[in-house]
Amino acid sequence: MSQQASRASSPPTPAAGTAIGIKLLDAPENRRADPRAQAYIIDHLAPGQTIERRVEVTNEAPTPMHVDVYTAAATIGQGKFTFAPQHTPNELTGWTSFDKTTLELAASETTRVRTTIQIPKDATAGERYAVIWAQTPIAVDRDHSHNLTVLGRVGVRIYLDVGPGGDPPSDFKIERIYATRARDGRQEVHAQIQNTGHRALDIKGTLTLSDGPGKLRAGPFAATPGTTLAPGDHAEAIVPLDARLPDGPWTAELTLQSGLIEHTQRATITFPTPHTATTTAASVTGQGHLPILTTALLAALTLTISLLLPKLLHHHQRR
Repeated sequence: MSQQASRASSPPTPAAGTAIGIKLLDAPENRRADPRAQAYIIDHLAPGQTIERRVEVTNEAPTPMHVDVYTAAATIGQGKFTFAPQHTPNELTGWTSFDKTTLELAASETTRVRTTIQIPKDATAGERYAVIWAQTPIAVDRDHSHNLTVLGRVGVRIYLDVGPGGDPPSDFKIERIYATRARDGRQEVHAQIQNTGHRALDIKGTLTLSDGPGKLRAGPFAATPGTTLAPGDHAEAIVPLDARLPDGPWTAELTLQSGLIEHTQRATITFPTPHTATTTAASVTGQGHLPILTTALLAALTLTISLLLPKLLHHHQRR
C-alpha cells in the first residue's frame, strides 16, 4: 500500500520522525530582487541556450536516508499549479538533467545537486512548467499490524519561458471585489483577477477593512495562498476573515502581488446576511457591475411581468 505526500515550495512537516528539505540556491541576475525567483526557477531562454541552477537537499531526520532526485511535469489551470503524478514527463523534463540523481544522506546531512536545463535549437516559443523533486520512501507502522509506505517528496517549481528577445512582460489586473460567505457562514472577500501579461503569476496579498459601522477597522487579513495564473487566465483570490464582523458597509482595500508586481483596489462592500445564499455576492460600488442580488431581482421581475402581461391584456379586451 502506498500513499504520496507532495509539496513544491518548502520542507514538509516531519512524517513519523522523518523529513526532507529542498532549497533553490541561484536566481537569474534580472530577478535577484524578486522573492518568487528565490523559491522557484523562473527564467527566459532563447532556443539553443543552457542554464545551470543548484538546489540544496537536506536530510532533516535523525537517521540515514535514501533520496531520489528527478523532474516531473506540472500544469497551470483553474487558478492552480498542479503537480503531475510521480515521474510524468513533459517537454521541459526532457530538457532537464542532474549531476546526481540518487543521494545517500546521513542524519542531518546536506548536499547540493546541479541542475542543467538545455533548450533545443528548434524549441518553439512558450512557457513550460515542471518540478524538481527530492523524494524518499518512508515506512510507517501506524497500527502495529500493517506497514504503510509513504512517498515523501518536496520540490522546486520551474517556470521556463522560451523565445527570442528579452523576458516577456508580466502583469495582472483586479477586475472586481465582492463580499460573500463560505458554506460554513464565515465571511469572505473574493477578487476576480486576470493575468494580462505573458508569464505565469503566483498571487498573494492582504485585505484591510475601514469605515465600517461605528467607524470600525479590521485586518489585515491574508489571502489564501495557492492562486496561480497562466498568461491570459482568470481566477479568484479569496480572503477568509478570521473574525466575526458587522455586515457593513465597509471600505475594502485589497493589495495583491506576484513577485515585484503589485496592485491595490478599493471597493465598498456589504456582506450578505447569514440566512442568504452563501455564494451570493454583496453590493459593490465603483466596479462597473450591478450587484448580483439586484440583477437577480430585476430578472425575476422581468420574468413575472412577461408572464402576466398577456393575461392582463386578454382580460381587458374581453371587457
